[in-house]
Amino acid sequence: MPHVVKSTILNAPTEAVWNVLRDFNGHDHWHPAVATSSIERAQSADKIGCVRRFKLNDGSELREQLLALSDLEQTFSYCLLDTPIPMFNYVAHVRLLPVTDGDRTFWHWESRFTTRSEDRERITHMVAEDIYQAGFEAIRRHLKEAA
Repeated sequence: MPHVVKSTILNAPTEAVWNVLRDFNGHDHWHPAVATSSIERAQSADKIGCVRRFKLNDGSELREQLLALSDLEQTFSYCLLDTPIPMFNYVAHVRLLPVTDGDRTFWHWESRFTTRSEDRERITHMVAEDIYQAGFEAIRRHLKEAA
């Protein structure tokens, strides 16, 4: 079972980063792979159990469900419900922590999932680089533009 763990330090306070990341429907504003995002059934984007539907830039669609969200701990967890990628049982966790030296943010993003053995290396790399690392870089740009 692949276990992807990525982390980074952002030159922004945790409150600024959390204001962007806690919006479970906001990826289309900052992640380069996401063309559109909507929450099904007109639910609030911070309601546990809500489902977001992404349309990616390549035209494919996927659905993810919010499993947990804590403003106090600046964490959230979500799972993948539907995807065209042969990836199963995907559950991810995001956590922010303050780096008090310079009022920066430590961002930890990890997931576990299953996939076919022949797809393991390719999909693990895609999650780590095309989703997580690309997300880190995109948030850096987004926060810089917002400042």
